Amino acid sequence: MPEHALNGKAVLVTGGAKNLGGAISRDLAAAGASVAVHYHSRSDKGLAEDTVAACVAAGGNAFAIEADLTAVAEIRRVVDSVVDRYGALYATVNTAGLAKGAPMTEVTEEEYDAHFAINSKAAFFVMAETAKRIEDGGRIVNLVSSLLAAYTGRYSVYAGSKAPVEHFTRALSKELTGRRVSVNNLAPGPMDTSFFWDAAAPGEDEFSRAQTPLGRLTKVEDVVPWVRFLLTDGRWLNGQTVFLNGGFATR
Repeated sequence: MPEHALNGKAVLVTGGAKNLGGAISRDLAAAGASVAVHYHSRSDKGLAEDTVAACVAAGGNAFAIEADLTAVAEIRRVVDSVVDRYGALYATVNTAGLAKGAPMTEVTEEEYDAHFAINSKAAFFVMAETAKRIEDGGRIVNLVSSLLAAYTGRYSVYAGSKAPVEHFTRALSKELTGRRVSVNNLAPGPMDTSFFWDAAAPGEDEFSRAQTPLGRLTKVEDVVPWVRFLLTDGRWLNGQTVFLNGGFATR
């Protein structure tokens, strides 16, 4: 499937206003996609509007939509809005997530529930609601974490809440048999964005760099091309988790 096939294709990017999600939104718009830029709360409205403007300037169509994805009714509203606006839904790229680094003995019940609400529950229902409305031949891509393959502490609740997404992905890819819809995960390593820096302990960036043969953190630009690949020529990859981390972790 050549990249020009993204022209006019409707793509929902959850968490699409900033960091990796923002870069993905802009890249897909530059490839001609019509992008729905989801953002979580009013504090990100300005960033979402900036991303929409950049998408339009790059030659694509785009609009922003605010929603709390921990509520299934809100997920349905978002998906319905994409279909109402663009007439179809070709792909969903789920980048929304929450990360906090802390020993298990310090994780509160509220923090546990919050992580599983966005990283697991929301991911499940974003996939499920997408599957109900996605066009045949479409794509679903989830962003998970290379910590799923790492032997490390401090991220039990983050990595643990991302782990179920692998099972959801395998199940849904089978359930969509006959519709030519591929469902996959991308698992970046520790990434040089505020998502990593807000969760990292002092010195953790040096440790993460030391674990990678290339000696650096994952960059947004290391991941963005893989999303476009999965939405275009990567149709034969299905039910998989691809670790994008320069050798930080493998399995």
